[in-house]
Amino acid sequence: MASPNSPLARQVGILVFEDDARSNAALRQILDSEGWRVRVVPDVALLQAELKTGEYSLLIANVALVAGNVALFQVLKELASVSVEDGARLRVLFVVPELGGGQFVSQLEEARLPYVMRPFHLHDFLEKVSDLLVEVRAIEGPLRMTRHEFVAARKKKKATGRTNSMFASRDSYSYSEEELAEYERQETEASRTKKTRARSNLGDPRG
Repeated sequence: MASPNSPLARQVGILVFEDDARSNAALRQILDSEGWRVRVVPDVALLQAELKTGEYSLLIANVALVAGNVALFQVLKELASVSVEDGARLRVLFVVPELGGGQFVSQLEEARLPYVMRPFHLHDFLEKVSDLLVEVRAIEGPLRMTRHEFVAARKKKKATGRTNSMFASRDSYSYSEEELAEYERQETEASRTKKTRARSNLGDPRG
């Protein structure tokens, strides 16, 4: 059991800087489902006020809202660049919009800042978020779905029929071609193992 002072004993705080209501709802729903405490702010003044509280381990910011404010972008870039060894307690993840986002990518890559392109796949997004939380020791380990957990979540999502434009339109729980091939390989191997065990339990007359 985690001690009261351990990272696991504290609820992880995530600050979201976004002014689109639909995007806000999607991000809040996904992050809330992991048990994290989420606060969404739509403007710079509220963002700066919340950052001063020191209550957050991660800021997820729409880069389109940040790029026009040189001073703010510099502050966030400095926050994102501080190492844990130097006392970093906050990580920054920039969200690049689908339309017109190309102009921001070169800036983010030049500054070596983490970002995700929108729309993105849900599992990729959560893995990126959890990796950054691990860096500042807000959680002990990154979120990684096992293959069967991933399939179960995918089926559950299809059953509810919920979709959201924040995530890739073809499927929020989409597989890459490599993931599909690996999953099929595992399923084939599992099927072969099951048949072998069944023959063994019944006894092979040729044995």
